[in-house]
Amino acid sequence: MILIITGHLAYPLVKEMADKSSKETVVHIAETQIAAFLTPNQIIKEIHEYFSDRLDDIDLILVPGLIRKDTFLIAEEFKIPCYKASTDAADLAMVLDLVDDLELSQSTPADKLIIEEKKKQALKFIEDFENDMEKRDELLKKENNILVRNLPVGEDFPMRVLSEIASAPILSKEELIRKAEFFVASGSDMIDIGMIAGEDRSDEIPDLIDTLRPIVGDRPLSIDTLNPKEIEAAVNHGIDLVLSLDNGNYAEILPLLKEKNVPAVILPTNFSEGFVPHSPEERVESMKKLVSNCEGIDLVCDLILDPVNSASIVDSIISFYDFHKLDKKPMFFGIGNVIELMDTDSVGANALLAGIAMELGASILFTPEESGKTHGSVRELAIASKMMFLAKNRQSIPKDLGIDLLVFKDKRKRFDLKQEDYEVQIVKQEEPMKFIRDKAGSFKIRAEHATSVKDSFLLVTHFKRNQADITFKGKTAREIYEEIIKKGLVTRMEHAAYLGSELQKAEIAILTGKEYVQDFDLFKDPEEFIQ
Repeated sequence: MILIITGHLAYPLVKEMADKSSKETVVHIAETQIAAFLTPNQIIKEIHEYFSDRLDDIDLILVPGLIRKDTFLIAEEFKIPCYKASTDAADLAMVLDLVDDLELSQSTPADKLIIEEKKKQALKFIEDFENDMEKRDELLKKENNILVRNLPVGEDFPMRVLSEIASAPILSKEELIRKAEFFVASGSDMIDIGMIAGEDRSDEIPDLIDTLRPIVGDRPLSIDTLNPKEIEAAVNHGIDLVLSLDNGNYAEILPLLKEKNVPAVILPTNFSEGFVPHSPEERVESMKKLVSNCEGIDLVCDLILDPVNSASIVDSIISFYDFHKLDKKPMFFGIGNVIELMDTDSVGANALLAGIAMELGASILFTPEESGKTHGSVRELAIASKMMFLAKNRQSIPKDLGIDLLVFKDKRKRFDLKQEDYEVQIVKQEEPMKFIRDKAGSFKIRAEHATSVKDSFLLVTHFKRNQADITFKGKTAREIYEEIIKKGLVTRMEHAAYLGSELQKAEIAILTGKEYVQDFDLFKDPEEFIQ
């Protein structure tokens, strides 16, 4: 028998979920409204009071997943295994169904264990696939897969994320390195050196490559230019991929690419003559012609993904679809073309476009990550690529895979947090409090974004009589405000409340990539756009 402990508010849902399970369960309502407030000592007391004569019948004790302390004391007291159940009562039925196969924890809620196990299995599947050299070599014999440097690229492999360092020649060496390090930390598979249209910077290319090669390691480096002189300089200095050839420049540069065995992304355009095909038929025919002319090198075909409502994103997607039916060569999908030119958060849009790319048979996902709204796109696409590879191999929709891109919203609603009306006085603010300066001083808060979230941190400087006297550094709001309290630097309650609120905003900014400005809202009210 499994004894499940809960509180008054969660009991109806806990009982409902327990009854759905095939396991023999008893649900006990402890003397608390909110189950998360239970302590091990209180649970021990209630089990002694209500189950002292039935302890031999109990095989397992499950307590609320949200209680703060672990369950070691309970297990020791009764010599019965005692673990944390799920954080959400709605997940309890799933936990009970898996209880024989899941290694439950005394400190980690069961649903989090399930998520962690799913994630571990998902990542192991991808890692095992990438490390299977025998399978890799076999897949590389197919026409839809090629090798770029040492990276296999093609429809049978996870879509590779190519991140562009835009306008690379005008960046300082420090900026160039910082961007490359950020993209590598974000999960980029390939790094692109974006040149400047209409200019010849071919003499700067060797230094750009030499600067970036130690940063990117064995990841492929590409050059983004249509200028034959710049392409020649890059190829002669060991570039791994050329972006791009089209019907106007291929003849001049193709012999060198053949000689050096360098693959290229090709476009169905002729920019030297101002020709840009628009209809799916024009794009496919122009691409077929260029593929034929570029025989002898490995090719990645870019049918050009259009931004929404520019020419037609639908027509461009149809172009990819129609071409892929005729030719299985790897395809290049310029997701940045869409995301940079649409005012929306990038997370869901990147995931959706990655899913479309996977269905079309695309092999490379390209983004420059140039604006604030697209900050984090490389990381988002790196995760989305894994999601789509798992979904494809499992022949499933991209849901419940073990990894996800849920950032701003929860996967499901919490059903155990029901509203309760209490017969007490309800107070609403009539007027704001009058500002009174804290005699202990004031604080300036900064959120410092690094190349990754784990390396980012908060800096809080204390001022006494307008003079900085100490700065606190930490990862979370809590560790900062606890140190501030220890040093007695807050004497007014409203100042403490304000400080906690601002520190939490700064921590959320670090987690989401938002810019934090003290005293300003982090998010807009979504209803202001529809009123």
